[in-house]
Amino acid sequence: MKLLTITIPCYNSEKYMHKCIESLLPGGEDVEILIVDDGSTDGTAAIADEYALKYPSIIRVIHKENGGHGSAVNTGIENATGLYFKVVDSDDWVSDTAYREILDKLTELTGGEEVLDMMIANYVYEKEGEKRKKVIRYHHVLPEEELFTWNDVHRFHKGQYILMHSVIFRTKLLKDCGLKLPEHTFYVDNIFVFEPLPYVKKMYYMDVNFYRYYIGRADQSVNEQVMIGRIDQQLKVNKIMVDYVVSKKQFLATHKKLRNYMLNYLDIITTVSSIMLIYSGVEENLEKKNELWKYIKQKDPVVFFRLRYGLLGSYTNLPGKGGRKISVEGYKLCQRFFKFN
Repeated sequence: MKLLTITIPCYNSEKYMHKCIESLLPGGEDVEILIVDDGSTDGTAAIADEYALKYPSIIRVIHKENGGHGSAVNTGIENATGLYFKVVDSDDWVSDTAYREILDKLTELTGGEEVLDMMIANYVYEKEGEKRKKVIRYHHVLPEEELFTWNDVHRFHKGQYILMHSVIFRTKLLKDCGLKLPEHTFYVDNIFVFEPLPYVKKMYYMDVNFYRYYIGRADQSVNEQVMIGRIDQQLKVNKIMVDYVVSKKQFLATHKKLRNYMLNYLDIITTVSSIMLIYSGVEENLEKKNELWKYIKQKDPVVFFRLRYGLLGSYTNLPGKGGRKISVEGYKLCQRFFKFN
Protein backbone atom coordinates (compact mmCIF):
# COMPACT_ATOMS: atom_id res chain seq x y z
CA MET A 1 0.00 0.00 0.00
CA LYS A 2 1.21 3.49 -0.86
CA LEU A 3 1.31 6.13 1.85
CA LEU A 4 -0.49 8.80 -0.16
CA THR A 5 -2.60 8.85 -3.31
CA ILE A 6 -2.64 12.18 -5.14
CA THR A 7 -5.33 12.52 -7.77
CA ILE A 8 -4.89 15.07 -10.56
CA PRO A 9 -8.18 15.73 -12.38
CA CYS A 10 -7.26 16.76 -15.93
CA TYR A 11 -9.39 18.24 -18.65
CA ASN A 12 -7.51 19.85 -21.56
CA SER A 13 -4.59 20.54 -19.25
CA GLU A 14 -1.70 20.21 -21.72
CA LYS A 15 -0.49 23.78 -21.13
CA TYR A 16 0.14 23.47 -17.40
CA MET A 17 -0.05 19.85 -16.19
CA HIS A 18 3.74 19.35 -16.50
CA LYS A 19 4.45 21.75 -13.62
CA CYS A 20 1.85 20.07 -11.44
CA ILE A 21 3.13 16.53 -12.05
CA GLU A 22 6.80 17.48 -11.71
CA SER A 23 6.12 19.06 -8.31
CA LEU A 24 4.63 15.77 -7.08
CA LEU A 25 7.34 13.37 -8.30
CA PRO A 26 9.73 14.07 -5.38
CA GLY A 27 7.33 12.02 -3.21
CA GLY A 28 8.92 8.97 -4.81
CA GLU A 29 7.64 5.47 -4.11
CA ASP A 30 5.63 6.58 -1.07
CA VAL A 31 3.21 8.33 -3.39
CA GLU A 32 0.74 7.10 -5.98
CA ILE A 33 -0.10 9.76 -8.57
CA LEU A 34 -3.41 9.13 -10.31
CA ILE A 35 -3.84 11.27 -13.41
CA VAL A 36 -7.53 11.20 -14.30
CA ASP A 37 -8.00 12.26 -17.91
CA ASP A 38 -11.61 13.44 -17.94
CA GLY A 39 -12.31 13.11 -21.65
CA SER A 40 -9.74 15.67 -22.80
CA THR A 41 -9.68 16.69 -26.46
CA ASP A 42 -6.16 18.16 -26.56
CA GLY A 43 -2.78 16.56 -25.80
CA THR A 44 -3.55 15.83 -22.13
CA ALA A 45 -4.02 12.08 -22.60
CA ALA A 46 -0.73 11.65 -24.48
CA ILE A 47 1.22 13.66 -21.88
CA ALA A 48 -0.30 11.61 -19.06
CA ASP A 49 0.59 8.34 -20.79
CA GLU A 50 4.17 9.51 -21.34
CA TYR A 51 4.57 10.17 -17.61
CA ALA A 52 3.07 6.77 -16.74
CA LEU A 53 5.57 5.04 -19.06
CA LYS A 54 8.45 6.95 -17.51
CA TYR A 55 7.35 6.40 -13.88
CA PRO A 56 5.34 3.14 -13.93
CA SER A 57 5.64 2.47 -10.20
CA ILE A 58 4.46 5.97 -9.25
CA ILE A 59 2.03 7.20 -11.89
CA ARG A 60 -1.19 5.60 -13.10
CA VAL A 61 -3.44 7.11 -15.74
CA ILE A 62 -7.18 6.63 -15.95
CA HIS A 63 -8.89 7.72 -19.16
CA LYS A 64 -12.63 8.27 -18.86
CA GLU A 65 -15.52 10.00 -20.56
CA ASN A 66 -16.02 13.60 -19.57
CA GLY A 67 -17.95 13.91 -16.34
CA GLY A 68 -16.57 17.07 -14.79
CA HIS A 69 -14.29 17.78 -11.85
CA GLY A 70 -16.45 15.89 -9.35
CA SER A 71 -16.54 12.81 -11.53
CA ALA A 72 -12.73 12.85 -11.84
CA VAL A 73 -12.35 13.13 -8.05
CA ASN A 74 -14.83 10.28 -7.56
CA THR A 75 -12.75 8.15 -9.94
CA GLY A 76 -9.64 9.01 -7.96
CA ILE A 77 -11.22 7.94 -4.68
CA GLU A 78 -12.54 4.71 -6.18
CA ASN A 79 -9.13 3.74 -7.57
CA ALA A 80 -6.90 5.03 -4.76
CA THR A 81 -4.62 2.51 -3.06
CA GLY A 82 -2.88 4.97 -0.76
CA LEU A 83 -3.60 5.18 2.95
CA TYR A 84 -4.29 8.91 2.56
CA PHE A 85 -5.86 10.89 -0.29
CA LYS A 86 -5.14 14.32 -1.76
CA VAL A 87 -6.49 16.23 -4.78
CA VAL A 88 -4.16 18.57 -6.67
CA ASP A 89 -5.74 20.38 -9.60
CA SER A 90 -3.78 20.26 -12.83
CA ASP A 91 -2.98 24.00 -12.90
CA ASP A 92 -1.75 24.02 -9.29
CA TRP A 93 1.41 22.62 -7.69
CA VAL A 94 3.00 21.93 -4.31
CA SER A 95 6.04 23.27 -2.48
CA ASP A 96 8.88 20.75 -2.41
CA THR A 97 10.07 21.40 1.16
CA ALA A 98 6.58 21.36 2.69
CA TYR A 99 5.71 18.25 0.63
CA ARG A 100 8.60 16.29 2.14
CA GLU A 101 7.72 17.46 5.65
CA ILE A 102 4.13 16.34 5.22
CA LEU A 103 5.14 12.91 3.91
CA ASP A 104 7.51 12.47 6.84
CA LYS A 105 4.75 13.36 9.30
CA LEU A 106 2.23 11.03 7.64
CA THR A 107 4.78 8.24 7.89
CA GLU A 108 5.34 9.02 11.56
CA LEU A 109 1.63 9.03 12.37
CA THR A 110 0.81 5.87 10.43
CA GLY A 111 0.41 2.81 12.60
CA GLY A 112 0.10 4.75 15.83
CA GLU A 113 -2.50 4.12 18.52
CA GLU A 114 -4.66 6.98 17.25
CA VAL A 115 -5.93 7.10 13.67
CA LEU A 116 -5.41 10.30 11.68
CA ASP A 117 -8.51 11.21 9.65
CA MET A 118 -7.56 14.59 8.21
CA MET A 119 -4.32 16.51 7.86
CA ILE A 120 -4.44 20.25 7.26
CA ALA A 121 -1.73 22.53 5.87
CA ASN A 122 -1.52 26.08 4.52
CA TYR A 123 -2.15 27.08 0.94
CA VAL A 124 -0.88 30.05 -1.06
CA TYR A 125 -2.78 32.14 -3.60
CA GLU A 126 -0.55 32.24 -6.68
CA LYS A 127 -2.54 35.02 -8.29
CA GLU A 128 -1.64 36.10 -11.82
CA GLY A 129 0.10 39.48 -11.75
CA GLU A 130 0.41 39.63 -7.95
CA LYS A 131 3.95 39.79 -6.56
CA ARG A 132 2.85 39.53 -2.95
CA LYS A 133 1.36 36.11 -2.24
CA LYS A 134 -1.57 35.68 0.14
CA VAL A 135 -1.05 32.74 2.51
CA ILE A 136 -4.01 31.10 4.24
CA ARG A 137 -2.82 29.79 7.61
CA TYR A 138 -4.62 28.23 10.56
CA HIS A 139 -2.07 28.77 13.34
CA HIS A 140 -4.45 30.67 15.67
CA VAL A 141 -7.34 28.32 15.01
CA LEU A 142 -5.92 24.80 15.10
CA PRO A 143 -3.49 23.24 17.58
CA GLU A 144 -0.08 22.67 16.03
CA GLU A 145 2.08 19.55 15.90
CA GLU A 146 -0.40 17.33 17.76
CA LEU A 147 -3.44 15.20 17.08
CA PHE A 148 -6.63 17.01 18.08
CA THR A 149 -10.43 16.82 17.83
CA TRP A 150 -13.20 19.28 16.97
CA ASN A 151 -13.42 20.20 20.66
CA ASP A 152 -9.91 21.68 20.44
CA VAL A 153 -10.68 23.92 17.45
CA HIS A 154 -11.02 27.68 17.90
CA ARG A 155 -13.17 30.03 15.85
CA PHE A 156 -12.26 30.44 12.17
CA HIS A 157 -11.99 33.95 10.75
CA LYS A 158 -13.78 34.95 7.56
CA GLY A 159 -11.87 33.72 4.54
CA GLN A 160 -9.95 31.15 6.58
CA TYR A 161 -11.99 28.02 6.01
CA ILE A 162 -10.62 24.59 5.18
CA LEU A 163 -10.63 24.13 1.41
CA MET A 164 -9.69 21.24 -0.87
CA HIS A 165 -6.24 22.81 -1.13
CA SER A 166 -5.77 22.50 2.64
CA VAL A 167 -6.66 18.88 3.29
CA ILE A 168 -5.42 15.35 3.08
CA PHE A 169 -8.07 12.79 4.10
CA ARG A 170 -7.73 9.19 5.18
CA THR A 171 -8.80 7.31 2.06
CA LYS A 172 -10.93 4.75 3.86
CA LEU A 173 -12.87 7.54 5.56
CA LEU A 174 -13.83 9.00 2.17
CA LYS A 175 -14.94 5.59 0.95
CA ASP A 176 -16.80 4.67 4.15
CA CYS A 177 -18.72 7.97 4.39
CA GLY A 178 -20.12 7.39 0.90
CA LEU A 179 -18.89 10.67 -0.56
CA LYS A 180 -20.09 10.98 -4.16
CA LEU A 181 -19.63 14.31 -5.87
CA PRO A 182 -22.18 15.30 -8.54
CA GLU A 183 -21.07 15.02 -12.15
CA HIS A 184 -20.98 17.82 -14.75
CA THR A 185 -21.01 20.34 -11.92
CA PHE A 186 -18.45 22.96 -10.94
CA TYR A 187 -17.74 24.07 -7.35
CA VAL A 188 -18.07 20.53 -5.93
CA ASP A 189 -14.80 21.03 -4.05
CA ASN A 190 -16.98 22.67 -1.40
CA ILE A 191 -18.86 19.39 -0.93
CA PHE A 192 -15.55 17.49 -0.81
CA VAL A 193 -14.46 19.44 2.29
CA PHE A 194 -17.93 19.47 3.85
CA GLU A 195 -19.66 16.09 3.80
CA PRO A 196 -16.76 14.05 5.28
CA LEU A 197 -16.42 16.34 8.33
CA PRO A 198 -18.86 14.54 10.69
CA TYR A 199 -16.75 11.40 10.17
CA VAL A 200 -13.49 13.15 11.03
CA LYS A 201 -12.43 12.41 14.61
CA LYS A 202 -8.68 13.10 14.69
CA MET A 203 -6.89 15.91 12.87
CA TYR A 204 -3.35 17.22 12.57
CA TYR A 205 -2.24 20.68 11.43
CA MET A 206 1.15 21.57 9.98
CA ASP A 207 1.99 25.26 9.62
CA VAL A 208 3.74 24.83 6.27
CA ASN A 209 2.93 26.51 2.94
CA PHE A 210 2.20 23.34 1.01
CA TYR A 211 -0.34 23.93 -1.78
CA ARG A 212 0.14 26.59 -4.43
CA TYR A 213 -3.29 27.63 -5.72
CA TYR A 214 -3.03 29.33 -9.10
CA ILE A 215 -5.75 31.88 -9.87
CA GLY A 216 -6.22 34.68 -12.35
CA ARG A 217 -6.85 32.97 -15.69
CA ALA A 218 -9.84 34.43 -17.50
CA ASP A 219 -11.39 30.99 -18.08
CA GLN A 220 -11.10 29.73 -14.50
CA SER A 221 -14.24 28.52 -12.75
CA VAL A 222 -13.74 31.06 -9.93
CA ASN A 223 -13.67 34.04 -12.29
CA GLU A 224 -16.74 36.15 -11.47
CA GLN A 225 -18.17 36.29 -14.99
CA VAL A 226 -17.63 32.55 -15.36
CA MET A 227 -19.34 31.97 -12.01
CA ILE A 228 -22.33 34.05 -13.06
CA GLY A 229 -22.58 32.05 -16.27
CA ARG A 230 -22.55 28.85 -14.19
CA ILE A 231 -24.68 30.16 -11.36
CA ASP A 232 -27.12 27.25 -11.55
CA GLN A 233 -24.26 24.89 -10.69
CA GLN A 234 -23.25 27.05 -7.73
CA LEU A 235 -26.86 26.99 -6.53
CA LYS A 236 -27.00 23.22 -6.95
CA VAL A 237 -23.94 22.80 -4.72
CA ASN A 238 -25.34 25.32 -2.23
CA LYS A 239 -28.60 23.36 -1.92
CA ILE A 240 -26.80 20.02 -1.58
CA MET A 241 -24.87 21.49 1.35
CA VAL A 242 -28.09 22.79 2.94
CA ASP A 243 -29.67 19.36 2.57
CA TYR A 244 -26.64 17.70 4.14
CA VAL A 245 -26.57 19.95 7.20
CA VAL A 246 -30.27 19.33 7.74
CA SER A 247 -29.79 15.57 7.36
CA LYS A 248 -27.08 15.65 10.05
CA LYS A 249 -29.08 17.88 12.39
CA GLN A 250 -29.39 15.31 15.19
CA PHE A 251 -25.68 14.43 15.11
CA LEU A 252 -24.56 18.07 14.95
CA ALA A 253 -26.76 18.97 17.92
CA THR A 254 -24.28 17.10 20.14
CA HIS A 255 -21.16 18.36 18.34
CA LYS A 256 -21.38 22.10 18.85
CA LYS A 257 -18.01 23.22 17.43
CA LEU A 258 -18.37 21.10 14.32
CA ARG A 259 -21.93 22.39 13.88
CA ASN A 260 -20.77 25.99 14.15
CA TYR A 261 -17.98 25.42 11.66
CA MET A 262 -20.28 23.76 9.11
CA LEU A 263 -22.95 26.44 9.44
CA ASN A 264 -20.36 29.18 9.09
CA TYR A 265 -18.98 27.53 5.96
CA LEU A 266 -22.50 27.19 4.58
CA ASP A 267 -22.95 30.88 5.37
CA ILE A 268 -19.95 31.73 3.16
CA ILE A 269 -21.22 29.57 0.28
CA THR A 270 -24.71 31.10 0.50
CA THR A 271 -23.18 34.57 0.55
CA VAL A 272 -21.16 33.80 -2.60
CA SER A 273 -24.32 32.54 -4.32
CA SER A 274 -26.29 35.63 -3.28
CA ILE A 275 -23.56 38.10 -4.29
CA MET A 276 -23.04 36.50 -7.72
CA LEU A 277 -26.79 36.63 -8.35
CA ILE A 278 -26.89 40.31 -7.36
CA TYR A 279 -23.68 41.09 -9.26
CA SER A 280 -25.16 39.79 -12.51
CA GLY A 281 -27.75 42.59 -12.49
CA VAL A 282 -30.25 40.27 -14.19
CA GLU A 283 -33.83 40.24 -12.91
CA GLU A 284 -34.10 36.49 -13.38
CA ASN A 285 -31.09 35.97 -11.10
CA LEU A 286 -32.57 38.21 -8.41
CA GLU A 287 -35.56 35.88 -8.42
CA LYS A 288 -33.21 32.91 -8.12
CA LYS A 289 -31.70 34.55 -5.04
CA ASN A 290 -35.14 34.84 -3.45
CA GLU A 291 -35.84 31.23 -4.36
CA LEU A 292 -32.59 30.08 -2.70
CA TRP A 293 -33.53 31.73 0.59
CA LYS A 294 -37.04 30.28 0.38
CA TYR A 295 -35.50 26.85 -0.17
CA ILE A 296 -33.37 27.17 2.97
CA LYS A 297 -36.33 28.36 5.04
CA GLN A 298 -38.46 25.47 3.85
CA LYS A 299 -35.72 22.93 4.62
CA ASP A 300 -35.05 24.17 8.15
CA PRO A 301 -36.28 27.43 9.75
CA VAL A 302 -33.49 27.32 12.36
CA VAL A 303 -30.75 27.09 9.74
CA PHE A 304 -32.52 29.81 7.76
CA PHE A 305 -32.64 32.15 10.75
CA ARG A 306 -28.94 31.56 11.49
CA LEU A 307 -27.91 32.35 7.92
CA ARG A 308 -30.43 35.04 7.00
CA TYR A 309 -30.06 37.21 10.09
CA GLY A 310 -26.33 36.80 10.62
CA LEU A 311 -23.92 39.49 9.45
CA LEU A 312 -23.42 38.12 5.93
CA GLY A 313 -27.06 37.18 5.37
CA SER A 314 -28.22 40.62 6.44
CA TYR A 315 -25.61 42.30 4.25
CA THR A 316 -26.59 40.36 1.12
CA ASN A 317 -30.30 41.02 1.62
CA LEU A 318 -30.29 44.80 1.90
CA PRO A 319 -33.45 46.18 0.25
CA GLY A 320 -33.69 47.89 -3.13
CA LYS A 321 -31.16 48.84 -5.78
CA GLY A 322 -29.19 50.88 -3.26
CA GLY A 323 -28.93 47.91 -0.93
CA ARG A 324 -27.76 45.63 -3.73
CA LYS A 325 -25.13 48.18 -4.75
CA ILE A 326 -23.82 48.30 -1.17
CA SER A 327 -23.66 44.48 -1.10
CA VAL A 328 -21.59 44.35 -4.29
CA GLU A 329 -19.23 47.12 -3.17
CA GLY A 330 -18.73 45.28 0.14
CA TYR A 331 -17.86 42.13 -1.79
CA LYS A 332 -15.29 44.01 -3.88
CA LEU A 333 -13.73 45.45 -0.73
CA CYS A 334 -13.42 41.96 0.79
CA GLN A 335 -11.99 40.72 -2.49
CA ARG A 336 -9.22 43.31 -2.39
CA PHE A 337 -8.48 42.58 1.26
CA PHE A 338 -8.56 38.75 1.18
CA LYS A 339 -7.07 38.54 -2.36
CA PHE A 340 -9.50 35.86 -3.54
CA ASN A 341 -10.63 35.74 -7.18
